[in-house]
Amino acid sequence: MALTGRAALLAALGSLPVGIWDPGWSGILAVNAPLAVACACDYALAAPVRRLGLTRSGDTSVRLGESADVTLTVTNPSRRLLRARLRDAWPPSSWQPGTEMTASRHRLTVPPGERRRVTTRLRPTRRGDRQADRVTIRSYGPLGLFARQGTHKVPWTVRVLPPFTSRKHLPSKLARLRELDGRTSVLIRGEGTEFDSLREYVPGDDTRSIDWRATARQSSVAVRTWRPERDRHILLVLDTGRTSAGRVGDAPRLDASMDAALLLAALASRAGDRVDLLAYDRRVRALVQGRSAGDVLPSLVGAMATLEPELVETDARGLTATALRTAPRRSLIVLLTSLDAAPVEEGLLPVLPQLTQRHTILVASVADPLVTQMATSRGSVDAVYEAAAAAQAQTERHRTAEQLRRHGVTVVDAAPGDLAPALADAYLALKTAGRL
Repeated sequence: MALTGRAALLAALGSLPVGIWDPGWSGILAVNAPLAVACACDYALAAPVRRLGLTRSGDTSVRLGESADVTLTVTNPSRRLLRARLRDAWPPSSWQPGTEMTASRHRLTVPPGERRRVTTRLRPTRRGDRQADRVTIRSYGPLGLFARQGTHKVPWTVRVLPPFTSRKHLPSKLARLRELDGRTSVLIRGEGTEFDSLREYVPGDDTRSIDWRATARQSSVAVRTWRPERDRHILLVLDTGRTSAGRVGDAPRLDASMDAALLLAALASRAGDRVDLLAYDRRVRALVQGRSAGDVLPSLVGAMATLEPELVETDARGLTATALRTAPRRSLIVLLTSLDAAPVEEGLLPVLPQLTQRHTILVASVADPLVTQMATSRGSVDAVYEAAAAAQAQTERHRTAEQLRRHGVTVVDAAPGDLAPALADAYLALKTAGRL
């Protein structure tokens, strides 16, 4: 019980004449007996808190940056009217800074034997699971002098999913895929493509596509058309080690890598390819395998929601062994990791031949646009030193990327906002060249 009416009581007592003031509580009650009776009645008429029934309903998932509504139903089984203030507590990251006080607090009135609903609107600022904390209810009497207060546990979890901001690029990439896939007049030839049909030769066609046997049976030159093979296997590997924790802009590198992986997964599944996911640093953090085309994207989003960077050095040998077990047949392995010189030269390069011997490897990395900005800065001594440091960092990064290319690896290095479309373009280029 909280004596919230004490301030009102003291104010009333303070208005009494000084001559009749008795410093003892017995004197106060004797002089101000009507007020004491009113306070006792107010407390007695306040609806009990512990007997209230509370249940939840509403959203169980939300994309980062969007809002989720969680409804709390309060049932009053007593014979007294419930006049209450309610606080629905959630972790601080469940709201934008400064909005928790207004979003989590509610006033409600529930007649005896009835129920009322209040809705708490969450707008999370971080990925992962947000679990409801306690519900604190303060029940007031009709005069508002005293209140009963109690706490209830009403479990509920809202999973905050990656925002997938790169989905805006999906329509343009699908248009290119349709062109590549033979749904338009442009058909390509590559070692990884399958025969589609015969048509008459037109100037500009690749002479290697001429079908001489078909030409001998007719009066015109016939050429073969081809379409990209389907049902290729793509393994997305997220490096969740310490380098993924580095912040680029206002988010960790891991978040930009996940966004790029989601766009590629959406595109590849539409192309008829099978997509799996492996998140690894020193152990498997997430593994998604064998999902159908319609289920792969929700499965990846759900698995990525709770992923966080781990402040440990990634075990490149363990990652390679796990990737080879996950992709036993020839596949496209997309490794989203850092291009920092030390992790690549000491970790990835020694084990890279094990991957390239069997699979096509694509390495995608998040570049920091601040380094590019620093490389062009001038005007002061500090700016010149910053430019020199940035130029050295860029040189090392380019050298690392070139080392990977010499091993037959396709490298995509782009800023966070450009990584997803650049990775999708690299996938389409490999498909055009028949390397999948």
